[in-house]
Amino acid sequence: MNKTELIAAAAESAGLTKKDTERVLNAVIDTVTAALVKGEKVQLSGFGSFETRVREARIGRNPHTKEAVAIPATRVPAFKASKALKDNVAK
Repeated sequence: MNKTELIAAAAESAGLTKKDTERVLNAVIDTVTAALVKGEKVQLSGFGSFETRVREARIGRNPHTKEAVAIPATRVPAFKASKALKDNVAK
């Protein structure tokens, strides 16, 4: 399912227009993104939580030249599914 299909399904489920649903979805995505940029954790009960994790610096290899390349430490977004979501998917 892509974003357009998600908007259509949510609009039908909530009884809203696709335009209104798209605005709400974009607002949610922007809000979650802003919270992650600040280093905050976003928890949605029954769905899961979004947070940032730190990837440590490491040495990688260029596959073409086999030369060692330093990969710097970075923050990456992560999602952890809730138990309820895992149980529903496992059915």
